Amino acid sequence: MPALVQQLLLELNFDVRSYENYKQVEVLDKICAAAEEDHSDADCFVLAFLSHGEDDHVYAYDGKISIKDITSLFKGDKCKSLAGKPKIFIIQACRGDKHDVPVTVCDAVDSDLKTNEVVVDASAVNTLPAGADFIMCYSVAEGYYSHRETINGSWYVQDLCEILREFGDSLEFTELLTLVNRKVSMRSVLRASDRNAIGKKQVPCFASMLTKKLYFRPKK
Repeated sequence: MPALVQQLLLELNFDVRSYENYKQVEVLDKICAAAEEDHSDADCFVLAFLSHGEDDHVYAYDGKISIKDITSLFKGDKCKSLAGKPKIFIIQACRGDKHDVPVTVCDAVDSDLKTNEVVVDASAVNTLPAGADFIMCYSVAEGYYSHRETINGSWYVQDLCEILREFGDSLEFTELLTLVNRKVSMRSVLRASDRNAIGKKQVPCFASMLTKKLYFRPKK
C-alpha cells in the first residue's frame, strides 16, 4: 500500500495493515484471514487493492483474482461481525484498455432541482440483505484504462486522498466520492510514451449498497 494511502487511513483512525507484491495464494489467505476476524469493535472496514487489473479481476504477483470472490467473503452471512457496518472496497486498477476521450460540455450550469430526503428509522430495521452496506470504489469505469504518473502515482489515489483529507470530517462519503470523480475527470494526459494517449481522460465510478449515511468524524 502506498505511503499516501496508509498515512491517510491512519489519520482517519483506522487500524492499517499493508502488504506488497504477494502471490495469488498469499493474497487470498490474507483476505480470508481478515474476513474471519472478529470485527465487533470496528465501525467500518476498508480494503484497498492497488494493482494492475482487467474487467472484474485484479492482479496479484503471479495471477489474477476475481473482485467478486474477494467481496463475497465479507457478506453479512459469512462475516457476521461486519453485518450492518460499512464495507469499503477501493480498487485502483485498470478495467480494460480503452482510453476515455475529452468532450465539450454543452451546459456547465449545475441543476438547482430540490429533492425530498427520506429518513428511515434504523431501529425499525431488524434484518438486512447479506450484500448490504458495501460500497465499491473504482479508479475508472468498466472497460477503461486507469492512468498513473511515474512519480506521483495514480490520479485516483492522489485525488481520493486529497479530498478525504480536506473534507473527510465534514462531508458524507458518497459526496466525497462524487468530488473525487469530478477532480479526476478534470485531468488530461499531458505526456506519455504512447502519443495516442496524449489528451485522454479518466473518470472513476462507485457503486453504493450502503443503508446509512457514512461520515469519518472523530469519535468523541
